[in-house]
Amino acid sequence: MKEIVIIDDEPEIRHFLSYLLSQKGYRVTLCESGQDFERLLPELDADLALIDVKLPDASGLDILKQLKQAVPHCIAIIMTGYSTVKTAVEAIKLGANDYIEKPFDSIDELEALLDHLLNHHHAPYAHEISLLADELGIMVGECEDMHHLLTLAHKIAKKSLNVLIEGETGSGKDVLARFIHHASHRSNYPFIAINCGALSVSLLESELFGHEKGAFTGAFKERKGVFEIADRGTLFLDEIAEASPATQVKLLRTIETGEYRRIGDEALRRTNTRIIAASHADLAAAVKANTFREDLLYRLDVVKLTIPPLRERKQDIPLFLKHFLKQHNTSLSFSDEAIEQLMKYPWPGNIRELANVVKRAVTLAEDETAMITPHYLPEKIRLHSPEPSVISTDKCEGSVLESYLEEWTEEMLRLWDHDCEVNLEDVLLHVKALEVEVGKAFVSKTINETMGNRKAAADKLKISTRQLRYLLSEKN
Repeated sequence: MKEIVIIDDEPEIRHFLSYLLSQKGYRVTLCESGQDFERLLPELDADLALIDVKLPDASGLDILKQLKQAVPHCIAIIMTGYSTVKTAVEAIKLGANDYIEKPFDSIDELEALLDHLLNHHHAPYAHEISLLADELGIMVGECEDMHHLLTLAHKIAKKSLNVLIEGETGSGKDVLARFIHHASHRSNYPFIAINCGALSVSLLESELFGHEKGAFTGAFKERKGVFEIADRGTLFLDEIAEASPATQVKLLRTIETGEYRRIGDEALRRTNTRIIAASHADLAAAVKANTFREDLLYRLDVVKLTIPPLRERKQDIPLFLKHFLKQHNTSLSFSDEAIEQLMKYPWPGNIRELANVVKRAVTLAEDETAMITPHYLPEKIRLHSPEPSVISTDKCEGSVLESYLEEWTEEMLRLWDHDCEVNLEDVLLHVKALEVEVGKAFVSKTINETMGNRKAAADKLKISTRQLRYLLSEKN
């Protein structure tokens, strides 16, 4: 018989859950305080624990930590009120399997959740996550951070929470947003993506809220906005930091109240749309710079998911290569030398840049060879050589940077003078690569000048130590 422990200071909750679970054949143990739990812990061998996030004498998070340390196999569910949802999300990050909100909306859903977790003890939802990731083209690979990210995304997908996704350009923020949508109860309703940085202020507001006929020049007929079209579905707001202050105000009002007006219309409309926002910029820094509203960030950042950049999961590059080659339906493969070159490159454009490199290599090598050698890689990758984190002398620093700038300029001029079609995205990634290399060179030079003192180097460069580590491609 499986044992369930209930830790809650409200007698009504304890007695209700005890009756419900006992009727289903589970053995139930009750605790009304943190002190009760500590007395029970030495002999506890429960299969599942229901933990209230707020107890008179203890924090549910502290109890969760103790439980996971003493009884690692025990499934943990946090019980929370709406005002403590962020704490519940933090609990999931600490190892809780799920959370439920009080008062319970549906007893059937509660029973289904408990039954599923207890009957799939070893890997709850793992198969479902794997199938959905494969369907959407998400390659998890060996990166532990990606495994944790998808598990967390899947857990919060079924909750009616706004999500903020942070990650560098090309890291796959849009794909993660689709994963959350398809894993949610909204999957049968629309998923609509809007890039806030690609539209003018007036056009973005029209796209979001719709407009009436004659509302402005060129409004020849009424138009629904995406808040109306995506009702009961998901709206993905990419590059949210680029939204104008006026648009941010209207977004905040809609997110808070669920109400909006079409441009040129006085009538209030309602929407039940889940918001997933994304940005490659640091929104907290944007708030400090007064370019992004703090209250809007608070509304969006209920759950924050950060996608690791490709340079932090280089062990998965061979997996990505096989995936992209399969997409191109080719028998070509990359040589060991080519893979070695790809593993050394810092990938400022992340997975999107790697996909473009594979596409280019397949196009050039098709019908010429069965193997993609370094010859078919872009010059920026073939010529790239990783710099040491601290360069020994100023002369060395200068010569390395000078050499790189010469090579970069030569490659850019070659692209400029090219008579055939040029992929602008490749050109912009080339510019991004310059930014990365110049930043690393200045950081390395300053670290050398400060005798390896990174705090002093960061102060001298007027950046944070976190930015300094980022520029050196080190994990935060």
